[in-house]
Amino acid sequence: MIDKERLPLIIQGGMGVGISTWPLARATALAGEKLGTPVLGVVSGTGLPVLMANKLQDGDIGGHIRRALEAFPIPALAQQILDKYFYKQRKPASSKYIIPPKPSDLVVGNAAKKAEVASLIVLSNFVEVWLAKEGHSNPIGINFLEKIQLSHLWELFGAILAGADFVLMGAGIPLLVPTVLDNLTCLEPASYKMDVLGSRERYEIKFDPREMVPETCHLQLKRPAFLPIIASHTLAKLLATKAQGEVNGFVVEGWTAGGHNAPPRGRTQLNERGEPIYGERDIPDLEEIKSFGKPFWLAGDYASPSKIQRALELGANGIQAGTIFALCEESGMKPEIRSGMRRSAFRNELDVITDAIASPSGFPFQVAQIEGTLSNQAVYSDRMRACTLGYLLEAYQGKGGTLGFRCPAEPVQAFVQKGGKVEETTGRKCLCNGLLATTGFGEVTKNGEEPPIVTLGRNYGFLKELMQDECSSYSAEDAIAYLLGLRYPE
Repeated sequence: MIDKERLPLIIQGGMGVGISTWPLARATALAGEKLGTPVLGVVSGTGLPVLMANKLQDGDIGGHIRRALEAFPIPALAQQILDKYFYKQRKPASSKYIIPPKPSDLVVGNAAKKAEVASLIVLSNFVEVWLAKEGHSNPIGINFLEKIQLSHLWELFGAILAGADFVLMGAGIPLLVPTVLDNLTCLEPASYKMDVLGSRERYEIKFDPREMVPETCHLQLKRPAFLPIIASHTLAKLLATKAQGEVNGFVVEGWTAGGHNAPPRGRTQLNERGEPIYGERDIPDLEEIKSFGKPFWLAGDYASPSKIQRALELGANGIQAGTIFALCEESGMKPEIRSGMRRSAFRNELDVITDAIASPSGFPFQVAQIEGTLSNQAVYSDRMRACTLGYLLEAYQGKGGTLGFRCPAEPVQAFVQKGGKVEETTGRKCLCNGLLATTGFGEVTKNGEEPPIVTLGRNYGFLKELMQDECSSYSAEDAIAYLLGLRYPE
């Protein structure tokens, strides 16, 4: 299942919406091969359907998506998506994108919407992994958030169809993922639980891949290795002992890592900036994690040669790094945002706050404080609240037992009408639209483009090693060479 002789020393983090895209994952995998060290390139699986749809409407510059879709084993599904979303000429910047159905339509939508969103999810995950793997034999992984439960079955199937080597998942308890991977690889029906507020019933999302794959399509699929992203030895024990399928290792992530973080254990206390305070209880017991006999990697402020050495001394197989790759040239971040952040960080002027309430998911979220983004109170206040993409919707049981979906970042009145509490909406930010805007493929509203939001870790010491001055840049290969203590590749 997992080749222990080729376990990566470095895992490139699967970041945000469209930050860890296929060019970055492919570049890191190839750089590792060139430099003689196994490096796992990872794509982010979050928001891929809307990102692919928007890129197709922008003309699929370079033809990459269409090239990948030609390799998709069910051509009819690929053609349906191309017919609806592909524009031969790039749409005007001021025009709105066609917004795909929400993931919630998999449960409450009509048959047409369900079929469309299911196809988009499978195809977009296939495309991203296939392009990252194109032209080489190095391993590629894909990263998901467990909290986004509605679409996991179709996401994982798309990644499996493309030959993903690893699946990584955090922001929740992914206990069911190993069994789902086993079933989907064998084209067997799979199910995934859906958390529903206010309900004691068990809600399940179900998917039978044989309903999508024609009998004439003969597939030979491999099961990806599964690496849950955890923040405690308690969760490691649960996954190692209770999961019915194989858990192949762990990524142990500290609270300084970018993106979503696990909340502090016990009663949450805030500092003077409104950030959750982490303490001794939030430090995982690595000796206990080692006792499960599975490989593990350390993440959160490990992007330096000395930190890699320290991780190895602690018994880890290596590290996962995100921020150093989010700021490199192959990152999917909008170029002007990326260069501006490098400049500020190089000057030691970039501030990151662990925002306890920004994310509708309820998890603390690292937010870079940048003018013109949702981190600015004026920008946040000026934005008209709207929930157009729906990836962080929470399911709830309404009156009469009906199933509904709401988001604390949607319009306040709509959220309250659905049974939510008005105080739950305070400070909530639309991460779906904000993170998408950070890639340059954000939605366009009547008030203009959606404002971005940027998440990043807190360690930027590597920039002084990789950049000659605040205006220079570096590649993914440069980043890996630095992490290996080589500084610059030849």
